[in-house]
Amino acid sequence: MMSDYLRKGFLLGLGAAVSGKEKFEQKVKELVEKNELTQEQARTVLDNFIEKGSTKKDEWDERSREKKKDLARETGLATTDDIDELRARIIVLEDKLGVSLEEEADTEEEQN
Repeated sequence: MMSDYLRKGFLLGLGAAVSGKEKFEQKVKELVEKNELTQEQARTVLDNFIEKGSTKKDEWDERSREKKKDLARETGLATTDDIDELRARIIVLEDKLGVSLEEEADTEEEQN
């Protein structure tokens, strides 16, 4: 449910960004036509605009990941990192005990 909400928000933001980019490019083109900007200056301005947008997207992605982790912790859900950490700890314990819980589970299934 939450992921659908985030997806819709992302798509809405993406639409606004595309629309904003088109308007921005049009304004830069008009400035070039009026000889207020050279082609080289226009290219630099557009490159900076795109680079800044990419940086903002990365920031948004990172904030989104952190929000999802916070939500998982608040609701008591295990994150992939939590599960990976537990798996690693189980492997260490199995090595110390000289057993494999996975092998024991397979043996029990065969007996049933």
